[in-house]
Amino acid sequence: MNQTAVESFAAVDLGSNSFHMVVASYAEGRLQIIDRMKDMVRLASGLDEARQLTADSMDRAIQCLERFGQRIGEVPRSNVRAVGTNTLRQARNGTAFLARARKALGHPIEIIAGREEARLIYLGVSHAVYGAGERRLVVDIGGGSTEVIIGRGFEPRLMESLYMGCVGVSERYFGEGEITAKRMRRAMLFAQQELETIETTYRKTGWEAAIGASGTILAINDAIRAKGWGENGISAESLQKLRELLVEAERVDKLSLEGVAERRMPVFPGGVAILSAVFESLGIEQMLVSDGALREGLLYELIGRTEDKDTRDSTIAELAQRYGVDMDQGKRVAATATRLFKHVQGNWELDARSDRKLLEWAAQLHEIGLAVAHAQHHHHGGYLLTFSDMAGFSRQEQRHLAVLVRLHRRKFDDVELAGMADDERERLVRLCVLLRLAVVLNRSRSTETPPSIGAEVEKNRISLRFASRYLTDHPLTLADLESEQEMLKSAGIELAFE
Repeated sequence: MNQTAVESFAAVDLGSNSFHMVVASYAEGRLQIIDRMKDMVRLASGLDEARQLTADSMDRAIQCLERFGQRIGEVPRSNVRAVGTNTLRQARNGTAFLARARKALGHPIEIIAGREEARLIYLGVSHAVYGAGERRLVVDIGGGSTEVIIGRGFEPRLMESLYMGCVGVSERYFGEGEITAKRMRRAMLFAQQELETIETTYRKTGWEAAIGASGTILAINDAIRAKGWGENGISAESLQKLRELLVEAERVDKLSLEGVAERRMPVFPGGVAILSAVFESLGIEQMLVSDGALREGLLYELIGRTEDKDTRDSTIAELAQRYGVDMDQGKRVAATATRLFKHVQGNWELDARSDRKLLEWAAQLHEIGLAVAHAQHHHHGGYLLTFSDMAGFSRQEQRHLAVLVRLHRRKFDDVELAGMADDERERLVRLCVLLRLAVVLNRSRSTETPPSIGAEVEKNRISLRFASRYLTDHPLTLADLESEQEMLKSAGIELAFE
């Protein structure tokens, strides 16, 4: 009798208010949550006026991640994903923190853009609620940002990440714990100003169900239920009653709300103000709540990648189509790059999955900059990939892809690699060498079967082997390789061929 294979997965969400971790098992198409951990780190409160994380805030975060790391020590490395959101997007000393955080957790932490955060939140909510055919409005109020999404089924249609969260709004408008009607109105007006840019479009698009996710909205729902003001989510009327209750209390330290943890109280008024503004700006009368959110979205994204349903592949194809990339040439370069990769992957210590995919994506899009101009198109390509919205990609992945495309031809400018850790820089240099060689070997854009190529590497040396007399019979290829040989010297790479 065959036993069903069960895989374990883990997702870690380094939010601006709380850090969350969820561990799940997956078998036969079913995901089962087996453990959750949470710590209200309040990272956003540790961001000073210079946008530097304070030592105390970083220490709290590291202690939390060490606990998380102990729990997920047995989960396969490829099945773990950790992401940072708004506060880490802003922190100027984020690189130093991420180095410590990686050591504490035992896994790298990726920073994701606001729209990518919104996409993953919607994915998590969509798997947690019924009604696959209905159009949904999903709202998630975090510590440093608020995500608002409209979609149907598992596909988001409109996504926005707004620069307002319960931590920032609470500190700005309810400083020292004081709650007044005037402060509440000012906080709501601020939030409505942030919502103003999306209000018309979202109302025009419409939805059948509004759903709230994550800690702030769940806490508001729990407070309303405990007061007996509603059993089926949050209504505009019950939210108004909650606002009035907060104002009557006058101070945060006088609040006592069943269902709201004491540690959440200092940021609770800001969350109520933001949700109230969302209700008023978008004309919401009733909102359901969902347990699914960013971390659940991360889990489903991870599972998709293991089953060759990678959102990033679709993103690359969409970009290629949008910018009119010659996909036949991209495929030729990708095929050559992949052949070279297989020869050198072990000795150059490249990851057989993640590094190979990054190389293939760069090969497919290496000519994307031609959509801007032929001259310096590698510069234009790097720019487009740096600043485009790319579903499925973290900021680090997007930067690595942009660097490969930027350096795929002409002078090897190592300024593009400045600030990277030594191991990260070495890996990108090696991938870039493979991409550059693949581009050179396909420069003729010939549809003929490419030559048989062998490759050997020793640290910073790569040797190519061609069939007998191939280079003699192809003098242009030989000349291109000799030019590339000179340019790679600036990267500290020795190229040999025979």
